[in-house]
Amino acid sequence: MRSESQKVDDSLPRGVLLASAWSWRLLLIGAAIAVLLFVVVQLRLIVVPVLIAILLSAVLMPLKELLIRGRVPKWLAIVICMALTIAVIGGLLYLVGQQVRSESGVLRHQTMAAVESLRAWLTGPPFNLSDRQIDDGIRQITDAVQTDSQVLISGALSVGSTVGHFATGLLLTLFSTLFILIDGEGIWRWVVSVFPKRARAAADGSGRAGWMTLQSFVRVQILVAFMDACGIGLGAFFLGLPLAVPIAVVVFLGAFIPIVGGLVTGILAVFIALVYKGFWFALIMLAIVLFVQQLEGHVLQPLIMGTAVKVHPLAVVLVVAAGALLAGVTGALFAVPFAAVLNVMIGYISTQAWKNAPPSPLAQRSRTALWQVVPAERVRRAKLD
Repeated sequence: MRSESQKVDDSLPRGVLLASAWSWRLLLIGAAIAVLLFVVVQLRLIVVPVLIAILLSAVLMPLKELLIRGRVPKWLAIVICMALTIAVIGGLLYLVGQQVRSESGVLRHQTMAAVESLRAWLTGPPFNLSDRQIDDGIRQITDAVQTDSQVLISGALSVGSTVGHFATGLLLTLFSTLFILIDGEGIWRWVVSVFPKRARAAADGSGRAGWMTLQSFVRVQILVAFMDACGIGLGAFFLGLPLAVPIAVVVFLGAFIPIVGGLVTGILAVFIALVYKGFWFALIMLAIVLFVQQLEGHVLQPLIMGTAVKVHPLAVVLVVAAGALLAGVTGALFAVPFAAVLNVMIGYISTQAWKNAPPSPLAQRSRTALWQVVPAERVRRAKLD
């Protein structure tokens, strides 16, 4: 005899049944994502440095493997990679600090002159503003910029503004990068062992495909960011703008946010040209920034990126905007690589590509703890013995 619930289901249209079935499943998935985001936010001082370490490892891992293939001992290859990373970051900070310190007096002088010139222009025709109106306008603009910048800079995943938070994040980033370089394969084997046995082949294959995509993305972004920094930085240098080196460094860092970052940081050079050199220099600097961005978008990205990272430009803009709203600058930085890796992993799983791949030992291995994972090299030696 049919139950009452079955009779009710039979009386409903098929569309309503499908909609209700999809609804509770989507609500359950949304709740799981919300809980995950809540946990990530609570552990942001750990999560963000680890994510930065993963990006750094994606750059350093090919260098480490190249050194090992060149008969360099593994420990020495890791030391070279870490020393090179610290030297590059320290060198950039030193160059920026050196130029800011050397030009601080001139900048103070030019800033005061530029402010007085702007005030004289606003008090004259055709504006004829009073000093009080100018001061009120400056105060309103300052308040608006501070309010908007808090949303961008102090997003949900902001690491913190204190020196202690910065130092903690820096140490966690360096240690995480070091251990990924030392035993990244062993860490990944433990991650795969957490999955059910029949899902390990798909998890292993999709993760490795995502890792290759991340490596390609980071290498391309470093090259594109370097070219953006060179183009805009050299333009600022030849125009005689102050702080040409800090401008190039800011553009280099901003270019890691594809499409949006290079353009936004390039506007800084235009603003500096307008304040310290005048309208025509600012117009020339704007033309340089637009030319560099067009060269990046239509030549460098398609030529260098190729088919390694298949993310549509519209998707990039939307993902960056969503990441910035949810997590500020941190979210904008990680949004595109996360979307690219997720896109490749979902594509790998949906096409069931792991079924045609060679069987992975991870799919057959029983679940083990992280400290019990035996390195592959030791296993091979034991078999030879």
